[in-house]
Amino acid sequence: MKTYYVIRHCEATGQAPDAPLTKQGYKQADALARFFKTIPVDRILSSPFRRAQETIFPVAALQDCPVEIEDQLQERILSTSPLSEWRSALQETFVDFDLCFPGGESSREVMERMTSVLKEASLHPARHTVLVTHGNAMALLLHTIDSTFGFDDWQQLQNPDVYRLVQTADGMTCERMPLHQTKT
Repeated sequence: MKTYYVIRHCEATGQAPDAPLTKQGYKQADALARFFKTIPVDRILSSPFRRAQETIFPVAALQDCPVEIEDQLQERILSTSPLSEWRSALQETFVDFDLCFPGGESSREVMERMTSVLKEASLHPARHTVLVTHGNAMALLLHTIDSTFGFDDWQQLQNPDVYRLVQTADGMTCERMPLHQTKT
């Protein structure tokens, strides 16, 4: 049996790859470390985006576990051109998984890259792996495990948010972790 903790980053100052956490985001990251204090962590994989790394650094320090940068965990590129109604466009991609806007990735492409990370992690000897990513990428990964997880669920994601995935001989289970103690 293997366990994966998929984490959406804490509150950030923006969407750019180099956007840092806000003051509140840093407090959330410290609270997240307290949440993981009694949870075993053997391996940490993080998006290369600054907000994802800053989210997990306190957990890594507490667990004495290095952070490995995994490019496949970066946020989805919806489009490289401005979209006036980006939420509506995003919602469409949860219906048509092959829909792709200019310069962007389809939902199917994102699901494939996210599941490739999970597959690689399943082959690694670590039994408890943390994957730090972003809201849309996380939602699409969760959709591959629970086909009912969709746009409305994405809208309900918080910063931070944690889902525990448990891989057994019978398949993969998925559950949202209660983060009451991470609220500051």
